[in-house]
Parts: sequence; C-alpha cells; structure tokens
Amino acid sequence: MKKTLLTLLIAAMLALFSACSDRAPEPEPSGGRLIVVGFSQVGAESDWRIGNTDSMLEAFSAENGYRLILDDAQNKQEKQITAIRNFINQGVDYIVLAPTTEEGWDTVLQEARAAGIPVILVDRRIDVADESLFTCWVGSDFRREGDTAAAWMEENLPDNLRIVHLQGNIGSSAQIGRSGGLDAALGRQPGWTVVFEAPGDFIQAKGQELVEELFENGTGFDVIYSENDNMAFGAVDALKAAGLRPGKDVAIISFDAGSKALRLVLDGTISLDVECNPMHGPRVRAIIEQLQRGEVPPKYTYVEETFFTSGTLTEETVAQRGY
Repeated sequence: MKKTLLTLLIAAMLALFSACSDRAPEPEPSGGRLIVVGFSQVGAESDWRIGNTDSMLEAFSAENGYRLILDDAQNKQEKQITAIRNFINQGVDYIVLAPTTEEGWDTVLQEARAAGIPVILVDRRIDVADESLFTCWVGSDFRREGDTAAAWMEENLPDNLRIVHLQGNIGSSAQIGRSGGLDAALGRQPGWTVVFEAPGDFIQAKGQELVEELFENGTGFDVIYSENDNMAFGAVDALKAAGLRPGKDVAIISFDAGSKALRLVLDGTISLDVECNPMHGPRVRAIIEQLQRGEVPPKYTYVEETFFTSGTLTEETVAQRGY
C-alpha cells in the first residue's frame, strides 16, 4: 500500500514538472522589457515637490514602458546617497536625482558611473569636480528667478524697504539662486535693508513660525521675500493672525506659482509669484528616450518660465495650472 502511494506521488510530481516545463514564458509588456528608473526625490515638503513627484510617477508608468523605483529622502542627503547605492545594487537602467544640496556627490556618482548607469539630474544642480559624473540636467534657472523678483521689486515698491527674507534649504540650488537675486539688488539699492533672514526649509509651518517670531520681537518690516509658495502661505497666516493685510500692509514676494498661490495672487494677497514649473516627468522621459536611441541630449536644459501679478493673471490661467 505504501509503495503504491509513493508511486502515485512520484507520478503526480513528474506530471506537474512536465506541465511547468511546457508552459509558455510570461509575455513581455508591449514594446519589450520595462525600463527601470530609480528616482531619488528630496522629499514631500511642499506643494511643488508633490507636483514634481506626481509628474514623475505619471511619466514613468508601466503603460509607458517603465518601472519607477521612488525613494523619498525626507530632505536628508545621506538618505539620497543610500538610495543611489541601492539603485546601483538593483541594477536599474537609469538614476534620476533631485539633489538636496549642491555639494557632496562625487563619490556616489563615481560608483554609478563605474556601474554604467546614467545619472540624470532634475530640478536642482550639483557641484562636482567632474561634470561627466552626470549625463545631463533639466530644471529652472533659479538665479534668473531671483533676478526677476528683485527687478519687479525695484520697479514697483518704494526705494526704502525693510525686508524679511525667508530662505529655502540652505545650500540647495533654489536657495542659492533666489537668495543671489535679492543679494544683488541689495547692492544696488542703498535704501533696502534686510531686517530678518532665516531658513524656513520651504515648509509652510516654518514660514509661519518665523513671521510670528518677528511680531514677538517687535520687528517692523514692509516686504516678505519668501523663496517658495508654502513658506509664503505660512507668512500670510501669521500676518492675518496679527491683524495685517497681506499684499497691502506687507508685500509678499513668492516663487513656484502653484494654483493655490495663484489664487492668492488674483485676490492681491501675494504681490508677485515667480514661476518654477515642477512638471519634469515628461522632460526626463524625453531625455531617456533620446539615450535609448543612442542620441546625446543637451547637458543642461532650462525650463521656460514667467511671473504673475494680479494685473497679469486670469482665472483661465489658474484653472489650467497642472499643479
């Protein structure tokens, strides 16, 4: 009896093995194997950043022939370096990096190059000794954004200004460029004085806390130069809580120009918003498609951007905003 059961069991296993061996391989997705992209994102600290992530997720979908491995660094460079090394170990086809800061990338990018993995920078720039460590970069001209804001202030605000400067992440390209535009204008305008300057890290709650601190210290000011929309939202909340009218009692200068901020531009709460478009997913995908064809994309690609005031903005423009 035992021998019979054993014989039947062996026969069943052989039949199963035969069936598995004869099974056709799983079909590949339309167009062939999925291209694997590892994306190291700074974090989710702002509406801009969330819009940027959504754009990448949409561009690098399975339907488009990609598998995206997304890593949120929570605004920590060491997490990004770890993520890049994980991408290398996983053998991704491409690495996309939105760097937290400009410095400190040489070693890990050398590792990516040794593994033969192209690195595409998006949004912020980096400072490396050898620029061949990354394939190309796409993003905004942050210094031009700062110069645009400063020029508008020179043309539209009084000659004597007490300025509150809410900085972004210190050492990031966005902070360096936008701060640089204001610093250059301060050198031209003897009547302009920065009465307070501190990093708010592009976070709404920090922007609010910093402006509340000004009221606690009795600091007077005429304009808030906020290096992104979310810090501007926090500043607006603090001003309203103190009984002041944003855009009237205090001018608000902001950057990013997301739909929520543009509505505040329409009603005059934000005086000026300089555009910084986060929808880089299709741009990065186009670069990868060039590389797949054996073409050489431009080393640097700047996004065309504008600025908005209540006099130049329409409801239609706000309604068509993708972020």
